[in-house]
Amino acid sequence: MNVIETKDLKKVYDESAVAVTAVDGVSLSFEKGEFACLVGPSGCGKTTLLNMIGGLDEPTEGTAIVGDVDLSELSSRELVDFRLRNVGFVFQAYNLIPVFTARENVEFIMHMQGMPEKERKRRAEEVLTAVGLGDRLDARPSELSGGQQQRVAVARALAPKPKFIIADEPTANLDSKSTGALLDMMLEMNREEKITFLFSTHDRRVTERARRLVTLEDGKVAKDERR
Repeated sequence: MNVIETKDLKKVYDESAVAVTAVDGVSLSFEKGEFACLVGPSGCGKTTLLNMIGGLDEPTEGTAIVGDVDLSELSSRELVDFRLRNVGFVFQAYNLIPVFTARENVEFIMHMQGMPEKERKRRAEEVLTAVGLGDRLDARPSELSGGQQQRVAVARALAPKPKFIIADEPTANLDSKSTGALLDMMLEMNREEKITFLFSTHDRRVTERARRLVTLEDGKVAKDERR
């Protein structure tokens, strides 16, 4: 069963005198439970493709279908609701709310979804414990290391049990020990929760763990390898 499908997806930026084609006719499908990476040189279109799949950016041509939802048919308001209820995002910048504790940061999306307080507190504690932060529930971002902050960001993405998680260079700011622990945790969640993970990365530590590598060059799919 495909959870993500792109059909002739294209993105052209024409804000300057010279139009730039960031993604050029990409057709891909990802099945439920995949642990896949987009790889390729800087500027090849990885982040743009992820943003279109996640409903953060609108394609110039083509479409992205998630589950049975054609994103091109959704209004701006419907896209916001779609992202809230279906997609978990993990970015290179942790994007944690500074005045919130780790638990409150993880609860935030579930609160927006309307989940009852008791249930979201239980789920936040459960996921933070799973990422090794069960003893730092009340710590604010400034009291956590970079690796710990990224674990909170991952916990926040996982807690609502989204259909899939988009991770754009999630290990770029982490040391080897933190990266290994984070990726092992993601793989375990992938196996246990059957959540689809789609990364963009330059990090070999990530690609070595991936079960599928999609190589982009000049906005096109150059290679698609399953392991």
